[in-house]
Amino acid sequence: EDEPDLRAYTVEALCDLGYRVLEAASGREALQIVERHPEIELLFTDVVLGNGMNGRVLADEVVRRRPELPVLFTTGYTANAIVHHGRLDPGMHLIGKPFTYAELAAKVRRMLDKD
Repeated sequence: EDEPDLRAYTVEALCDLGYRVLEAASGREALQIVERHPEIELLFTDVVLGNGMNGRVLADEVVRRRPELPVLFTTGYTANAIVHHGRLDPGMHLIGKPFTYAELAAKVRRMLDKD
């Protein structure tokens, strides 16, 4: 998430739920973190990111390097960047903005339990 207040809310919510969170303000920073931390179990990214790498490009690169890593996208805009013919790519999931604490908790838990 490149918007600081929303990123802070999301990080705080996930930490409150007991997850260890490594945060990044850009796709490039996130890619570096994923490279340095093989213990990461989930990539959570906004579809729209600044600084030259959007969330879809980030996810594609992360999945190329770590195909087992599930990806959770969030967006307040159209989901067309990740949806193809009405379906998400395998291993990719979506939570719309704004999302509630309970929605985030449920979605992340389902994804981690499934994988």
